[in-house]
Formats: sequence, structure tokens, C-alpha cells
Amino acid sequence: MRVNSALRLMAGVMILVSLALTRWVHPNWVWLTVFIAVNLIQSSVTGWCPAMTLFRKMGLKE
Repeated sequence: MRVNSALRLMAGVMILVSLALTRWVHPNWVWLTVFIAVNLIQSSVTGWCPAMTLFRKMGLKE
């Protein structure tokens, strides 16, 4: 798996998890969804995401 694919997979899973937490645990979990969205916007502007560093250290290829 490549870094970009892993990043998209992680973002999608995290959004689904945050929505489930919002629905079944507490409505304030929606802020996790907001955080993920802001992080995706930031990474599209700068070309860098904190998770990319982690994936590279795990040995994923560009």
C-alpha cells in the first residue's frame, strides 16, 4: 500500500468512526469529524499531513 492510499483509507475510516460515535455515544463527537475535515483541508493546501510521517516510518512507499 502507498502513503496516499493509506491516508485516504485512514481518513475515511476515521470519519465513519466519528459519525458512529456522534450518533451512539455523544453529539459532541461531531467535533472529531470537524477536526478531520480541517486536517484534510490543511493537507490539501500544504501537501503535508501528520499521518504521512507516521506511514512513511511504517515503511509505506510514496
